[in-house]
This record gives sequence, structure tokens and C-alpha cells, in this order.
Amino acid sequence: MDDSKVVGGKVKKPGKRGRKPAKIDLKAKLERSRQSARECRARKKLRYQYLEELVSSRERAICALREELEMYKQWCMAMDQGKIPSEIKALLTGEELGKAQQNSTKLAKTGKTETNSSNPC
Repeated sequence: MDDSKVVGGKVKKPGKRGRKPAKIDLKAKLERSRQSARECRARKKLRYQYLEELVSSRERAICALREELEMYKQWCMAMDQGKIPSEIKALLTGEELGKAQQNSTKLAKTGKTETNSSNPC
């Protein structure tokens, strides 16, 4: 008696299952593997570029905030000495509100501090 089975109109013989690997399949598999590795390296490179840009933008934001904090410290020290900085006078009187904000924004963008020269930003 024959051990073969009829499934879906096809005769299946007992033994190994699946497709037998051929040399062409092996070459194609190697090429797919190489292509996948190239794509993986490209994705990794893009991911690292994105992260480096993100870190640098965050560092710039940190520097700007440190400069703003230094400006506020200077204002506080001046007020402790009984002097009122012109920016605060403008804020209190409501005059040139936009100008004071522009000056603080310009300081943050240029990366310059007036008194703190040891600032790494």
C-alpha cells in the first residue's frame, strides 16, 4: 500500500516537509540579508543624526535659560542694592513691554552674558 495522501487535489508523500533549498535561493537569501543590513545601518545613522540634533537643540535651550536666569539674578542683585533696572521700570510702568522682551530674547539668542564670562554657553 502507498503511504501518500491526497490533500487539496495534490499528492503529498511522507518525509521531509517544506521546500528544498537551492543554490539560487541561498544566493537570494544572502543578497536579501545584505540589503537588510544596509537598510538597518541607514536607519541607525538617521536615528543617531536625529538624536544628535535633538541634544544640540536642547543644549541651546539650556544655555538660553541659563542666560535668562543670570539676567534675573543680576536684576535681583541690583534691586537688593536699591537700584531698579530699566527693564523692570519698563515692566512696572507698562511702557516698552515688547522692547524689554526683545532685549532678553536677543541676549538669549546671541549667547552673550554681560558679567559671567566663565559661562560655557
